[in-house]
Amino acid sequence: MNLFTSLLTRVKSYVGPRDLPTGTSFQDGFERQAAPIPIVQTRWFQADLEAAIVASTTGSMRLPGALCRALRRDGMISGVLSTRTEGLVQLPVRFSGPDDELVSALSLDFRSVFPSAELALLSGDGRVIGVGVGEFVKIDGSSPVLRRLDPEFLEYRWSEDRWYYQSIHGVEPVNPGDGRWVLHCPGGAVQPWTHGLWPALGRAYIAKEHGFFLRENFANTLANAARIAVAPHGATDAEAFSFMQKVVNWSVNAVYILRQGWELKLLESQGRGYEVFQDIIKTSNEEIIVTIAGQLVTTTGGAGFSNAAIHSTIRSDLIQSDADALAETLNTQAIPVWANERFGAAAVKSSPRAAWDTTPPKDMNQHAIAANQAAGVAKSWNEVLKDARKRVNVVELSRRYGVPIEDLKEAA
Repeated sequence: MNLFTSLLTRVKSYVGPRDLPTGTSFQDGFERQAAPIPIVQTRWFQADLEAAIVASTTGSMRLPGALCRALRRDGMISGVLSTRTEGLVQLPVRFSGPDDELVSALSLDFRSVFPSAELALLSGDGRVIGVGVGEFVKIDGSSPVLRRLDPEFLEYRWSEDRWYYQSIHGVEPVNPGDGRWVLHCPGGAVQPWTHGLWPALGRAYIAKEHGFFLRENFANTLANAARIAVAPHGATDAEAFSFMQKVVNWSVNAVYILRQGWELKLLESQGRGYEVFQDIIKTSNEEIIVTIAGQLVTTTGGAGFSNAAIHSTIRSDLIQSDADALAETLNTQAIPVWANERFGAAAVKSSPRAAWDTTPPKDMNQHAIAANQAAGVAKSWNEVLKDARKRVNVVELSRRYGVPIEDLKEAA
């Protein structure tokens, strides 16, 4: 049996049934979350990572999803990832659209319909595994609220070019934007799982876990000094054995009276084998940080780390990419659902759009200064161009600097 056959055999034990009955749709009154109880795996090996990679090529997210759930148990991964995802969703959200009433309503409903915790988890799934899934759920007959589902139960069927979800009701087709399902694919439309962070994070996580337990085993074995009992040449075997028994029963604050010739010594380990395991943990942590944050210096305490801001910890282009991907998913699959539920089908075409403002505070201040200077320069140029019957295009200028303008309303 070659390596691929062995891995494929391992994969088959994880892949669930494919032809169960289809569950009830959201429009039919579905009010409960669809995710079944996950199977927890507490020990992972590099062979499991290889099996997960093979499983993903078949379209099954069972193993990759279970691994991604395990990754969140690591403190370093959980901490840096939360900075990237939760830090993102807490940034200011800007709303725009052709209908001012819809824009105003969305600004009031956004946090309740799209809870920050759910958006952070959905964004994290999208980056780590490459694809995230959520559904709208009605709680006690209220307006639908977005809930993130465990991507472990997603399956992509190559023959149909379609995603399915293994819910508690059976295997259900995922139709993004149909009023129930939301599919977040920042990893791309084709094989998004191949662009997720999970292979790199999984390798570092598994190495770190094994390094941690090996270091613990090293410490438990060699942390306590060995006790050496030395008996004189004239001592009998019975006397030597009795002395050894007393040493074996060594307790806290033990006191021994030793006659001449009897000795009691402590032999401490001078081995430095633990440094190998410590290096493994350190290397794994650095790989985790670079994989998630895109940089190492500020995350480990360099300049700008003390304020714990997302802009100083996560590479700026990654913040913008996450924001754009999440906003696109909401604007195309989720916000139209809210508009239809709140204002009716006619409002879908004019549904507003959301976008996160990822501009760092320092850059915003510089931008404001530049905009004010441009306004002053435009005013001066208008004086110069007056004789030539020309003027500065303030509309274009305001667009370039992101200054919103509107027509003046005539007084009644």
